[in-house]
Amino acid sequence: MKQTEQNIIKGCINGERKAQYDLYNMFKRDVFGLCMRYAKDRAEAEDMMQEAFIKVYSDLYQYKPIGPFGGWIRRVVINSCLRYIRKRKNLVFNDFSDEAVQAIPSNEDIVSDLEAKDLVRLMQKLPEGYRVVFNLYVIEGYSHKEISEQLGISVNTSKSQLSRAKANLRKALEKILI
Repeated sequence: MKQTEQNIIKGCINGERKAQYDLYNMFKRDVFGLCMRYAKDRAEAEDMMQEAFIKVYSDLYQYKPIGPFGGWIRRVVINSCLRYIRKRKNLVFNDFSDEAVQAIPSNEDIVSDLEAKDLVRLMQKLPEGYRVVFNLYVIEGYSHKEISEQLGISVNTSKSQLSRAKANLRKALEKILI
């Protein structure tokens, strides 16, 4: 970890406003981009970002410099976004059987030819449950088991939400390309 990061972390833990401002400036783009993927629009992403930074500042004393600091912040932000969604929305997941999950085609790579900002816009149009599972699985690399534990849903529900998110994104892409 860089000396500058260490000084900023110590300053934030001590409640120094300048250190908090420096930390914010250091990570605001990454945090906002992450929040945009979980939010339905820019205003909601800004709210998520604000809550995420408050959580980062309040939990900073728990950071142990074992791994990269940016990775720690990323995990705090993701958890903060999920908390925001659970608190403000009724996050609804439909439970589907194994047969329903297997019936949805999932062999196409819908992400490969998209620009990041186009994908974020399409993702923001997905229903909340689809968007959250898609983010956690495709973007963040969580397993279905980890997603099910994180969201309190079954593994099959996680799989079906992902399959349906991909199907919705395919339909949206077809409209754009046709």
